[in-house]
Amino acid sequence: MSAPKGWLEGDVALVTGGGSGVGRAVVERFLHEGASVAAFGIDEEQLAALKRESAHPERLLTVTGDVRSSADLHRAVDGVKRAFGRIDTVVANAGVWDYQRSLTRMSAEDVEATFDEIFAINVKGYLLTAEATWRELVTTRGSLIMTLSNASFYVNGGGPVYTASKHASLGLMRELAYELAPKVRVNGVACGGMDTDLRGPAALSMESRAIGASFARRRSDGTRPPIPLHDSSHDPRDFTGPFVLLAASSQSGPMTGHAISIDGGMGVRGFASDAGGDHL
Repeated sequence: MSAPKGWLEGDVALVTGGGSGVGRAVVERFLHEGASVAAFGIDEEQLAALKRESAHPERLLTVTGDVRSSADLHRAVDGVKRAFGRIDTVVANAGVWDYQRSLTRMSAEDVEATFDEIFAINVKGYLLTAEATWRELVTTRGSLIMTLSNASFYVNGGGPVYTASKHASLGLMRELAYELAPKVRVNGVACGGMDTDLRGPAALSMESRAIGASFARRRSDGTRPPIPLHDSSHDPRDFTGPFVLLAASSQSGPMTGHAISIDGGMGVRGFASDAGGDHL
């Protein structure tokens, strides 16, 4: 008896920020579901490790580049077409977090530099990814998926700069869903906190700081996340199901302009009063 086919059997996907965190988890899940995948990222070592450790290296292409560069993204698209012939799904995922740095803890210079860096990656990077790929997605009647955040809907998931960037990404997703219909579906996955290598902005000297360290401290002191499903997994692999659903036209063909929240129940309670953040 033959093995059952995955939901993405024969599809081709491009994932930005595909070398680590939820991006890498999505790459690996898409490969498991039968897709050929191009992982685009800025860190050559991470991409090399992904390729080396992949269970399906014959269906995996890695491309080094920066989502702030339209030229890099167009080069990636050309590479995917040469390798696999087309693009069915694009996951705009590369991002940085501001570690809830409040306005009152930043100088004017910090605000300016942090805004420019975070918006360039989290918002402009998504827009440039869409610009570089929409023509291919029109051809295949494909799907664009944006990694959003609980901070796309609620406060205190980041500081003012990160929260504004994720609200902007939600608006961008909805606008593109309208503009690219009916040939391209555009949706988002609004993730809660995950134990990943997500870094902070260089503008705040946080480029070497990973969110995984915060989870390690929480585990060591027994602190529970302030969300209803506090015992749920924070492994990024457990967040990949909605990406597969949205990529699979046979499963989500009528869906566009929608953000699937996978946040441990934050939407029904919000952050607890002791969840962190700074107040005057």
